Amino acid sequence: MRNGRPHLVLFDLDGTLVDSVPDLAYCVDTMLRELGLPGATEEEVRHWVGNGAERLVKRALTQTMDDEPSDLDQYERAYARLLDLYAEHTDELSRLYPGAREGLDYVNALGCPIGCVTNKAERFTIPLLKSLGIYDDFHMIIGGDTLPAKKPDPFPLLFCAEQYKANPKHSVMVGDSVNDVQAARAAGFRILCVSYGYNHGNDIGDEGPDAVMHSLADLPTHL
Repeated sequence: MRNGRPHLVLFDLDGTLVDSVPDLAYCVDTMLRELGLPGATEEEVRHWVGNGAERLVKRALTQTMDDEPSDLDQYERAYARLLDLYAEHTDELSRLYPGAREGLDYVNALGCPIGCVTNKAERFTIPLLKSLGIYDDFHMIIGGDTLPAKKPDPFPLLFCAEQYKANPKHSVMVGDSVNDVQAARAAGFRILCVSYGYNHGNDIGDEGPDAVMHSLADLPTHL
């Protein structure tokens, strides 16, 4: 650590800073019903999210985590419609998690660069950050389509480290899912996870992060 502080701190967005499932659930449910299919509950969507919009649509259509849709035309219609719906309903029901504001304030007070690295497309990420009043907390914002690769690939994390000449060994990723753990480990970052996020119903502690927190307000204990 530089002067006992991290060189760089990166935050995941959905499931870490923001509970965005209520808006996503509305959009997925509406999309499915418009296609003449059974709708989806918020609980189902909460289980499906975490790997980008493409995979979310595939999970909604197949009702499985990994299967591919058999009707590609239907998938393309569903995907396009979900993007349109989410553009209109990005921030109506989404909220910061308790402790998120306190955690960001603490890291900002450390004086190190802060980034947001998410698999959410940039066209949705930036308006959501602005709506929730945290856009200005970040020195760098990386969406799922900003770079050629996204988490669990380590490239977005290493890209941020390169921009700020940060040593990955003294840098930290804060996330909620196995994607965050895998990306951080591959990049050589420390990884701190929250217990409440979107990890498909699995205990994030089983993935071996450096620490699991129940609130981002606990960051002073770990940084």
